[in-house]
Amino acid sequence: MRGTDSHTPVTAPPKRRRIGSVEVLAAVLIALLLFRQPLASVLSTPRLQTWTTVFVSVMVQATPFLVFGVALSAVIAVFVPRSFWAKALPKHPALAVPVASCAGVILPGCECGSVPIAGSLIRRGVTPAAALAFLLAAPAINPIVLTATAVAFPNNPEMVVARGVASVIVAMLMGWLWLRLGKAEWIRLPHRPELDDLSRWRAFWAACRHDIVHAGGFLVLGAMAAATINVLVPESVLQRVADQPVLAVIALAGLAVLLSICSEADAFVAASLSQFSLTARLAFLVVGPMVDLKLISMQAGVFGRRFALRFAPATFVTAVVVAAGIGWVLL
Repeated sequence: MRGTDSHTPVTAPPKRRRIGSVEVLAAVLIALLLFRQPLASVLSTPRLQTWTTVFVSVMVQATPFLVFGVALSAVIAVFVPRSFWAKALPKHPALAVPVASCAGVILPGCECGSVPIAGSLIRRGVTPAAALAFLLAAPAINPIVLTATAVAFPNNPEMVVARGVASVIVAMLMGWLWLRLGKAEWIRLPHRPELDDLSRWRAFWAACRHDIVHAGGFLVLGAMAAATINVLVPESVLQRVADQPVLAVIALAGLAVLLSICSEADAFVAASLSQFSLTARLAFLVVGPMVDLKLISMQAGVFGRRFALRFAPATFVTAVVVAAGIGWVLL
């Protein structure tokens, strides 16, 4: 028996060609050309036009702030040293939570930008409880949102105070709840490109590209879901529950989740729901920036599905209870 020649070259199996984005785009364009007539008739239906309008409006509102948040997240990841956060926040996690909640006032953006920023803070060594408190507070208490609320409710300036106070309380409660019950394995931050061997500006652009692709995809999914539910929910449902105080609060809180409106615009939508009480509309304003479909999708993309499935329902319940309490006291 002849032995096997150890020097015989081994032929590598041929690599399977993967279908890339160019091939997918070409297939979509060909399909659009082949089926342009039936597609034109389908797209002309009122329900689909409404769906398209809602989807585009959500994306137009959210995308600039997502880009801003991703850029700020990359700045935090690349240019801000870890030692800064050790000095800026109290060392005790329980004290870091309220400081991080109040720090949300400095971020002029919405929930779309706060998600990647919170993920970057955790990567830079900030305790998750403080980063999550910042995530919840920033979209609701920053100057742009509070100014928009004041403009939307010119005859009810107490709505601005109620929104700010309720949002900060919810953020702090959720941060402390995470300290008490949260587990590190529930947060699964996506794999980041190795930035240590790159120059600062190359690392900055690499981080931006990574977060835009990762968070932007989930934003699209959330906007699609919000548009679909927006078309399916009849307006008559709102009229039936407006006169029932408890049900009205729950209904508008649920509506805030479904509509997925950015916090810069939600005050004007709440003001238009004049058949509801101020407390119910406050629940809409407190819940929306903290729990909505696109935000849940983005949280699942940045932190993992196990995190989103636990964090979002707990935040919703806490926000509804706090909004109802603050509304009863201040409104």
